[in-house]
Amino acid sequence: MKKACGLALLLLAGSAVMAQDSLKVAEEKEHELEEVVISSTRSSRTIQSIPTRVEFIGGEELEEKGNMKPGDIRMMLNESTGIQTQQVSATSANSSIRIQGLDGRYTQILKDGFPLYAGFSGGLGLLQTPPLDLKQVEVIKGASSTLYGGGAIAGLVNLVSKAPAEERELRFLVNGTSAGGLDLNGFYSQKFEKVGLTIFASRNSSRPYDPSEEGFTAIPKTRRYVFNPKLFLYFNDRTRLNVGLNTMFEDRIGGDIKYIKGNGDALNSYFEKNKSSRFSTQLSFEHDFSEQNRLTIKNSVNNFDRKISIPGYIFDGRQLSTYSEVAFNSNHEKSDWVAGVNLYTDQFRESPADNFIKRDYTQNTLGAFVQNTWETAPWLKIETGLRGDYVFDYGFVFLPRVSGLFKITPGLSSRLGGGLGYKTPTIFTEETERRQFRSVLPVSPDGNKLEKSYGANFDLNYATHFGELSFSLNHMFFYTRINDPLLLGPTRDPGVTKLRNVNGFVDTKGTETNLKLGYGDFKLFVGYTLTDARLDENGNRRVNPLTAKHRLNNVLMYEVEDKWKVGLEAYYYSKQTLSDGTVGRSYWITGFMAERIWEKFSLFINFENFTDTRQTRFGSIYNGTVTNPVFKDIYAPLDGFVVNGGIKLNL
Repeated sequence: MKKACGLALLLLAGSAVMAQDSLKVAEEKEHELEEVVISSTRSSRTIQSIPTRVEFIGGEELEEKGNMKPGDIRMMLNESTGIQTQQVSATSANSSIRIQGLDGRYTQILKDGFPLYAGFSGGLGLLQTPPLDLKQVEVIKGASSTLYGGGAIAGLVNLVSKAPAEERELRFLVNGTSAGGLDLNGFYSQKFEKVGLTIFASRNSSRPYDPSEEGFTAIPKTRRYVFNPKLFLYFNDRTRLNVGLNTMFEDRIGGDIKYIKGNGDALNSYFEKNKSSRFSTQLSFEHDFSEQNRLTIKNSVNNFDRKISIPGYIFDGRQLSTYSEVAFNSNHEKSDWVAGVNLYTDQFRESPADNFIKRDYTQNTLGAFVQNTWETAPWLKIETGLRGDYVFDYGFVFLPRVSGLFKITPGLSSRLGGGLGYKTPTIFTEETERRQFRSVLPVSPDGNKLEKSYGANFDLNYATHFGELSFSLNHMFFYTRINDPLLLGPTRDPGVTKLRNVNGFVDTKGTETNLKLGYGDFKLFVGYTLTDARLDENGNRRVNPLTAKHRLNNVLMYEVEDKWKVGLEAYYYSKQTLSDGTVGRSYWITGFMAERIWEKFSLFINFENFTDTRQTRFGSIYNGTVTNPVFKDIYAPLDGFVVNGGIKLNL
């Protein structure tokens, strides 16, 4: 079940936000939370004391997620209130992440604090990141640009890798699906006296699968290899260095099911191929001058190649990006400081197969930042941040941010925060990805400008016990506005389009509610999201497409520690306005999962979407002919009811 019990992941994340403020809720759980280190905010405060609202997904929840979708992290994120995974290709399943109704390009995805999954790789990054080697996932919703720069208008997701411990960890996961998928994942880690090592390797594949009579792949034919080794050097108690390498090779082809299976002809000939590879390095050096003061130096180099092919057209290019940073932390009992400078470079070079103008670009950004977390009183903690970025060719950007944590009573707390953000324009958006970037003119500082934003959020957290019944509630209000949004529009040349900063804005507002009830071995998670996302273009106001105004998440979990895990789920999505002005259907998705656990291994089975909800049951997903299809927006599942199951080994 790609999702079942998986809401337990990000509703647990929301519940972690609730519980982190409640000093009398489940003492054992509270003690565990005190040990949690949140790296995204770079503060030494415990998760209960961080003014910035952080949703945390820990190791146990990630373990459960490995049962449901071992090959990627889409479902793990999609199951959170306020987050929606948007499929941008009907046949290849390319997807992006939307936070609070904003397009995927406004969310920054980090790996261990390094920005690796942006631009050209945005539509595939979620699909190419297996969760087995992750220690935790941290989600910050709303403007988060102080530490990491532009791109975090809607928020950021930081994927934190496991670090070696003295006790060896050796894990394997084998998973198969009724749709022809196979996942083989392995992870090893161990720390020796002066050296530590982690190695993650996986092979993920899927056969072409079409449960409808449409004739196009709901799941593409895929083969992917991932290999991520990481070396840790401990020079002494104060000095550490780690060096990592991420590699990925993938072939993905979707389209006409007959063509993909080798039975194509002049009629059944449509395909969409994605051939991609990634080589990225990460280097992090830390030196503690004292218990309070630390110097950190970081560098990453990321090379991403991707070739997209459809009949009669090829888009082939390479994105080379680097990230370098020097930062200094000074942590004290009442106050934490972090300050630093970083340089981000982004270069894209196209290898054109036709005479259309090349979309090459080079963007460099130099930034400086300072952030302070201050415990002004036992009931009030304030986090303030200030960043200045000089974006070459686009100018200087000033980014302040502030957050406050109010401890009203031992069980009741509140957070209030907001800040500014920006996004540097490129041709890589959800709109252009849907058309494989075909006939899209280049973006340049001569004709485009930065998208700038401001936003704020406010939440209330309450947790208590009624005898054996535990109760947690988190309710958040949010608002974000982006001025001069970058939208795709026609030009004077027929069929040629261009991204322009329109005279107007995008704004999104709404609420998120997370409720958690626990009684004995049972836990109930209920989440509700209200999102009102709208686009104002030259005074004409309309709904921002592909955002469900109402979403309801329900998960019931039964867990006997070290023996059983059983989960039942139901998700509701309200009607969504599509890009062509039509409105899609509302729908429910249901699922069930079970896992039997022994000391060294466990067996799991997962029934995802057992009511077989599919967009192809609501109507056709394309116009035109099977030879030249024009696909509609994808707002509901295409794969329908799928069973998966397997074995996990912990040796």
